[in-house]
Parts: sequence; structure tokens; C-alpha cells
Amino acid sequence: MPADRLLSMMLLLQTRGRMPARRLAAELGVSVRTAYRDLDRLQASGIPVYAEQGRTGGYQLLDGYRTHLTGLSESEARVLFLAGLPAPAADLGLAAEVAAARLKLLAALPAALREEATRTDAVFHLDAPGWYREAEATPYLPLLVDAVFGRRAVDVRYRRWREPREVDRRLHPYGLVLKSGTWYLVAGVDGRTATFRIARILDAVMRDDERFERPEEFVLEAYWSSYLDEFEARRHTGTATVRLSPRGRERLADNVPPEVARACEATATEVADGEGWIEAVIPTESIGHACGELLRLGTDVEVVAPEELRRAMADTVRALARTYASVQA
Repeated sequence: MPADRLLSMMLLLQTRGRMPARRLAAELGVSVRTAYRDLDRLQASGIPVYAEQGRTGGYQLLDGYRTHLTGLSESEARVLFLAGLPAPAADLGLAAEVAAARLKLLAALPAALREEATRTDAVFHLDAPGWYREAEATPYLPLLVDAVFGRRAVDVRYRRWREPREVDRRLHPYGLVLKSGTWYLVAGVDGRTATFRIARILDAVMRDDERFERPEEFVLEAYWSSYLDEFEARRHTGTATVRLSPRGRERLADNVPPEVARACEATATEVADGEGWIEAVIPTESIGHACGELLRLGTDVEVVAPEELRRAMADTVRALARTYASVQA
């Protein structure tokens, strides 16, 4: 994008000083002719770029010229990465800071780049949560933001799946993750790193008397990627053999996780004289969970194995039939 390249060129000149056009072109991955055109564009947009002739010459900014993000506060600087994500910023309690930072960023840009930024903002919008689900209440999210940045311990009461359902924990918040509209906290607890769904935090109190340091080897992105891989391995502990009609095969991806749909396509074989039906092997979490997912497909799916899942499907269908037995055909 030319506007992005112009900004990069300006920052190169600001940070490195005098640079010949050939060096600028190499840094930006463009031709020397394009670099000359970009330098002309910078000058036309009001950036004080001038050329020094001679063997050691090149292009540089007028002495003392700097692009400043004037007046940015500490909290506004934190949220620059959220400038295009107003909904997550509001969740974090930083909506006002994001709005202020965006205004100051736009004010710091040259007119040409400001117009490009405004045009981009008008045609892109992020809506993170998935369909058919309400946004989760996360009243303690702003407190956790402060704890992450301030590296302060937090005492929480947390509701989990297994017994005892409610537990008390002292956490060292390492980072926050927004996954498909759901917020998670990655924290140190009892000498290990663990993940907590923030909507399940029932109470949280920040400890002003206890600070911590994140482990030097901890990288949030790498941890989260590893966590997702382990989660998938733990979640799918069984398999099922199913038969699907052409319509069921088409609808499967809308009713099961992507990895289940991929497994179906990878193992699909045609059923002889089945009028387009296929047989496939898919991963499953549990009998009850698989039964609930596959029943969404109605008569477009048949469970072949395991027998326990096949019985669960039949029992559910019989219970439904009894419920609606009084309905006249």
C-alpha cells in the first residue's frame, strides 16, 4: 500500500538520518524509481525532505523534524493495538482511551496519510463474537487489565466444571486472550501456567502488597497456540462411524467443530447403492455430546458405531416420539 510505504519511508529517515534513494528502495523492497516518486509524494504532503548532493549525499529530514504522537498518556499508549477494535476495548474499560488515541494518531499524520487512514476505517469492521450467542458478562476484566500491566497478584473466586465447583486461587496474570468473542486470562498459579475463562470469575481482588515478574521464557502467543493443541487432544477422546446423506454432509460443517468436519471429509467413502450417502469416521468428545451434535442433522445421519452412541441416539428419538405421540399426522 503506497500510504503505508510512505510512512515507513518517513520513519526510516527519522530514525536513520541521511539515506540515498537506492538504500531506501532496498529497505522498502521497491525500485529506485518508485523510491524517487515516494520521496516526491512525501514532499508534496508537507514533510520537509531534502536532498544532499555528493558521494556521501542522500535524502534526509529537516533537522529537528519529528513525527510525534503528541499528548499520548500511558493508558492511551497501551491501547494503540486496539485502535481498530472498539468492542474489545470497551470490554477492557478502555473505550475512552482508544477514542482519544485514535484522534491523536490522526492528528499526527500528514494530510495524505490521514485521508487514507480515515478511508480504511470506513470500510473495515471487526465483530468478534460468533452467531447465536450472547456476549458474556466480564465485570472483572478491567481489574485484570490493570493487574496484567501492573504485574500485581489477584485473589479470585472461580467457578469450574468439576467438583468442587467454586475454588479460591491467587493468580499472577500474565496476559489476556480474546478467542471468538470470549475473554481468557493466562496466569501463573501454584508454580504452573493455566488458563481461566474470565466470565467464570465470581470475585476478584487485586493485591497491592504482592507483585510478580513474568517468566523470561513466557511468550503469550506461543503459550496460547500450545494450549489450543492440548485442548483439542484432550477434548476428542473417542471416534464414531457415521453415515451421512448428501444433505447431511453439506450441513455437517454448520453443526460441528471444524476439526470434526475435516475428519469427515478425510475419511469419507461412498456407501454402495446409498444414493449419494457416505460413511466416515469422526472424532467425538463424549457419548452425550456427540449425540446432541448429530441429532441436529435429523434423518440425514445414521450412527454405525460405537453401539453405545447408537443406543443413545435411539433412546433420544424414542423419548421424542413419546413426547409428541399425541400429535395427529
